[in-house]
Amino acid sequence: MEVPAIAEYFINEQIRDKEVRLIDASGEMLGIFASRDAQKMAEDKNLDLVKISPNAKPPVCKIMDFSKFKFEQAKKDREARKKQKIVDTKELRLSPNIDTHDIEVRVKRAIEFLKNGDKVKVTVKFRYGRELGRTDTAHTILKNFAESVAEFGTIDRPPKMEARQMSMFLVSKNTDKAEKSAKTAPNEPKQEPKQEPKQEQKQS
Repeated sequence: MEVPAIAEYFINEQIRDKEVRLIDASGEMLGIFASRDAQKMAEDKNLDLVKISPNAKPPVCKIMDFSKFKFEQAKKDREARKKQKIVDTKELRLSPNIDTHDIEVRVKRAIEFLKNGDKVKVTVKFRYGRELGRTDTAHTILKNFAESVAEFGTIDRPPKMEARQMSMFLVSKNTDKAEKSAKTAPNEPKQEPKQEPKQEQKQS
């Protein structure tokens, strides 16, 4: 069930439905009650009646401390935002006649960015008109660059010509591994220890 935003909840007198399916504060399903009776039960416990599933027939309401619920929900939202990884795009610029040492330096920097979970844009810039005739060289440079960082990143967008430059995008492999392990780990069956068959003792 999708949880509505805090502002979308109807509580207490805002609930105008004739009857509701009621859940107690402990989480126990109590059954279907008239809306007025459900509100009276919440009032008797100094709690609120909150509509948590408005599209159900009849709507589902729960008795709870709505102020406490709002506080806990806001806390969860803050924690979720903290855990979200903000992916930055780092750009590394090359030239068609770049030497081996400079490529190695940029490969090391790309690996650092990818380890950090960032996206990397690798660009070969053509400075002069005659360099535009070396697009095959630029494509080879980018292909070799991607192979050099293949342990840590994969191509997100292959080399593409844009005006006077050719660019490709690399993304970190760490993010993919983390997502896959999170999806597969809970579903892995536990292996039961093998039990040796009991041998029957012969009576003498």
